[in-house]
Amino acid sequence: MPSAAVVPRRRAPWHALGPVALSLALGLWGVRRGGSMWRDEAVTYDMARRAPGELWPTLEQVDAVHGLYYLLLHGLFRISGEADPLLVLRLPSVLATAAAAGTVALLGSRLAGPRAGLSAGVVFALLPPVQRYAQEGRSYALVCALVVWATYLLIRAVERSAPRAWTGYSAVMLTACLLHEFAVLALAAHLVALPRAARRAWVLAALAVCAGLAPLVVLSTRQSAQVAWIGGLGAGALAGFVGVTVLGVACASLLRGVRRSRSRVQLTALALSLLVLPAFLLIALTPLKPLYVDRYVLYGHAGTALLVGAALERLVRAGGRIRTVAVLAAGAAVLALLPVTLQLRTPQSRTDDVSAVAQAVRAEGGDADGVLYMPSRRRAWSLPEPDSVRGLRDLALDRGPAASHTLYGTEVPAPVIRSRMLATARIVVLRDPAGQPVDHTDQEVAKRRVLAAYFVECGTRHVRGARIAVYARPGLC
Repeated sequence: MPSAAVVPRRRAPWHALGPVALSLALGLWGVRRGGSMWRDEAVTYDMARRAPGELWPTLEQVDAVHGLYYLLLHGLFRISGEADPLLVLRLPSVLATAAAAGTVALLGSRLAGPRAGLSAGVVFALLPPVQRYAQEGRSYALVCALVVWATYLLIRAVERSAPRAWTGYSAVMLTACLLHEFAVLALAAHLVALPRAARRAWVLAALAVCAGLAPLVVLSTRQSAQVAWIGGLGAGALAGFVGVTVLGVACASLLRGVRRSRSRVQLTALALSLLVLPAFLLIALTPLKPLYVDRYVLYGHAGTALLVGAALERLVRAGGRIRTVAVLAAGAAVLALLPVTLQLRTPQSRTDDVSAVAQAVRAEGGDADGVLYMPSRRRAWSLPEPDSVRGLRDLALDRGPAASHTLYGTEVPAPVIRSRMLATARIVVLRDPAGQPVDHTDQEVAKRRVLAAYFVECGTRHVRGARIAVYARPGLC
């Protein structure tokens, strides 16, 4: 297979502008999702609006892995005034994704040529997981942007062999890791793609990153119960990983023998390692400790975009029927993604809908006396709209989330919950959909037993990801 001409190192930055504009447009399109918010975003909203004096003690006990992100959002809410809270919550992710799309384009341009870079940036902006987390008030889009930026700085550091370039790479990687620890897995992907001559400098940079991250690792390890909800590797998650890996390998095979850059780092090696290795490492840990969730390694899709973009550019450059087929296939893929793109901008695209829960509580709980959350972590549903449960006594609550420096508050012992329930005539119960696993703590067992023995279910309203039921003593429905 003949090699293409070497592309000059200097490339106009305009190749990144198209992906940036496309990503911004997709990110801002329907960013409010009909005014809905899901429970993880509700936690972000609550934590970001706590005073620093309340936030720091909380992070010492729980959610330290997201602490820096909460601090950033806290500052943003402080300066945003009366701006739309949903827009303030999600705008950092929109902007971060746009920056990541532009940086992917710059990476592709540096490693495979301007047209490949443009294609890679566009592909990145269109990927469904990227679109999803571009509109979510969590740290994953920002982490992705920083890892992609660090990858670009890595290429420059390898080319220049200058201490300043390696320092910049270390600083950006450390920031990404402090926003979410699993960004550190990108270091392994970077190592695999490096030429031997650059590995000594990389080791020093990686050691600096790990040293800066170590205090957070120690603290978050004590909070490992937070990820106890992650189960074993499901068939869907495994199929998704395998499917994306097969796509990446297929694209890499199309690029075999093609050298289009003077860079000592080659696109296929970098993109494949970034796509496969971080996710694989989490999956491999599953027998010891289930930790794989696709959003934790969202940045791996930069590798997907680089491979697909470069392969598409190569097919188009081939001309003739191959070009026609490639263009038609790309157009068909975009059309196939349209229903997914539309669905991602609806409340139904997330696990639950906090706003819908609040409306249902207002509708069903007007004549109730108390409220129960089953399990207690579903108290997060009421954090953004506390007025929805105003006038209802929280029958299990000991101290609220802010006062107890926790995410969901603390609850009184099971006998106290039982006595409070028996002293109440009508209770609004907020619980997971039927069929979900139940908690087996003393408090949760007491709630279920008292409801079953002393109350009757008057009616239940089902909303996205939740059931809102009214229970009353017999004869009071």
